[in-house]
Amino acid sequence: MPAADTVLTGARVRTLDPGRPEAGAVAVRDGEILAVGDEHDVRDWRGPGTEVIDLGGATLTPGLTDAHSHPVWGVEMAAGTDLTAVQDLDQLRAALRTAPRTGGWVLGWGLDHNAFGGRPVHRDLIEDALGGAPAFLRLYDGHSALASGPALAAAGITGPRTFAQRSEIVCDADGRPTGHLVEHAAMELAGSLTPRPPAAERRARLVELLSAMAATGLTGAHVMDLGGGDVPALLATVEYEGHLPLRLRLAPWCMPGADEDTLAELIELQGRAGRHWQVGGVKLFMDGSVEGGTAWLEHADCHGQGTDAFWPDPRAYARAVRVLDAAGVRTVTHAIGDAAVRHVLDTVAGLGERARMRHRIEHIETVPDDQLKRFAELGVIASMQPPHTAYTRADHTDEWSKRLGDERAGRAWRCRDLRDAGAVLALGSDWPIAHHDARQVLATARSPRGAAAAGRALTGLMALEGMTSHAALAAGEEAVAGRIAPGFRADLTALTLDPVTATPDELAEAPVRLTMSGGRITHRG
Repeated sequence: MPAADTVLTGARVRTLDPGRPEAGAVAVRDGEILAVGDEHDVRDWRGPGTEVIDLGGATLTPGLTDAHSHPVWGVEMAAGTDLTAVQDLDQLRAALRTAPRTGGWVLGWGLDHNAFGGRPVHRDLIEDALGGAPAFLRLYDGHSALASGPALAAAGITGPRTFAQRSEIVCDADGRPTGHLVEHAAMELAGSLTPRPPAAERRARLVELLSAMAATGLTGAHVMDLGGGDVPALLATVEYEGHLPLRLRLAPWCMPGADEDTLAELIELQGRAGRHWQVGGVKLFMDGSVEGGTAWLEHADCHGQGTDAFWPDPRAYARAVRVLDAAGVRTVTHAIGDAAVRHVLDTVAGLGERARMRHRIEHIETVPDDQLKRFAELGVIASMQPPHTAYTRADHTDEWSKRLGDERAGRAWRCRDLRDAGAVLALGSDWPIAHHDARQVLATARSPRGAAAAGRALTGLMALEGMTSHAALAAGEEAVAGRIAPGFRADLTALTLDPVTATPDELAEAPVRLTMSGGRITHRG
């Protein structure tokens, strides 16, 4: 056996490998796991250049993967003032009065719909705090924004418009824009005018972000966008200058109106890669968000909204999925409402047996009993983000729950029900919608918050699988990732506590002893 580059010892190794569930030491060479064994095996793996690291009793697991994140695009989405802690209008106005001006603009992100106290989202509520500056504030869901009067004027927004996708410039009874922009096409009208960071700053912020993610134990992320046509060049430049701290798997968007040429371009992008990133899959949207009134529901929400799909013709979505599936492309579909989930499942059902384990649904915030078993029956992967539950309240007084009503809010984030029904369940954060800390994802999966608190939680092992072995299944990488076994990627996470047996509160703050991605140590605690 050749000598290892690195040997990790002094650990409880949870391999998630059925052939050897636990071990005491791991050897790594050339970015792969060379050997898995006990402490007495270590001497046989060492050579003159081997680094031996004693983990001091930490628990070593397969590398944690965020199965739904936006680190590249998110660097721009999370621009300006962090509004995630704002709880009411007084706090919002105070934050805007002191917010820095970026190129003359006030930018903000992470604003909770609950901060408006049940009032409609309207620019009149913030104009007096802005001093006449154009402002563009992203709400937490990533599917809506609030633009000030000067921002609307700069974008030429004077009234309603028709879009190829379900988007809306919200207007009052007299047809005047309120500043509330719902869904991507409407948001982009004003958002495209906001200042962008220079390329070098963008690269530096990306590496800083990915390093912070690695410090929470993350070794990789499924990136749910391509963040613009220049992203492959951006990532290539980062790798020319150094290394990516996380392994990134990117899925470019396919939006309503996509024709044969667009689909061909998406297919052509598949497999484009660097040392530590690759394009793999395509992201589609079947609906938007509950709070924005664009989640596709079987029955209207309390405002009479939510009965339309993001694709004005849902059959066009199904055709796009069929074309991508025929080309061997994996698809990822954003589907929050019960009607959206049902349509995606129906679409995959029409693809036949070959489609098993090639398609996944993101978010699944409310789903009825009769749809749970279909995930396993059809081989559709469920991908969910437990930290989103923090935007809701157990008494259903939050905007998400009020829009849905008690019955549907009572079906919130049914992670455990899906696992018990036999589904593969991948877990993530959806950063910057929620914090990227992998420990918080694991902890919240085991102790859901808000409207989901009444439901059944995942076990410690189920949560760990959601960020390791099930995340690998969701990417079609189960032969090389998601477990600690010879020949698998050397993506490894060491926590001072055992993530399976520690309490959720302990796990949320557990020190990270070591993070290794592709055999490179990206964090030492």
